[in-house]
Amino acid sequence: MTELLDKGALDVYYQPVTMKKSRLGTLITVICPPDQIHNCAAIIFRQTSTLGIRITENQRLQLQREIHQVMLPLGKARVKVAYRCGRVTIQPEYDDCAAIARHHQLPLNVVQDMVIAAYKASLAN
Repeated sequence: MTELLDKGALDVYYQPVTMKKSRLGTLITVICPPDQIHNCAAIIFRQTSTLGIRITENQRLQLQREIHQVMLPLGKARVKVAYRCGRVTIQPEYDDCAAIARHHQLPLNVVQDMVIAAYKASLAN
């Protein structure tokens, strides 16, 4: 997973599955840009015992978004702000929050809540 994400995959996830003849297996789903398909496939062939990969092209819809930075007493964190149908969605940047949480030995959700509160407070100023 780490290598795939480092080499251009946008997301990777695993699911336990029952394959033909009732054999247990793992379904690996890799979401990547079209120009990264062959790089990601090469990693999967090298790192697993699979003999084949199914490729499906999908469309992606994205919300309009902006990235802002907030300052907490514990450090800086980015927050993604997305707009849809007149509503605003605020999503703290996971990597920033996780790093702060590890460094200060806090639960991740506490840091995420702090980031959201700091962003909302910045709007009031």
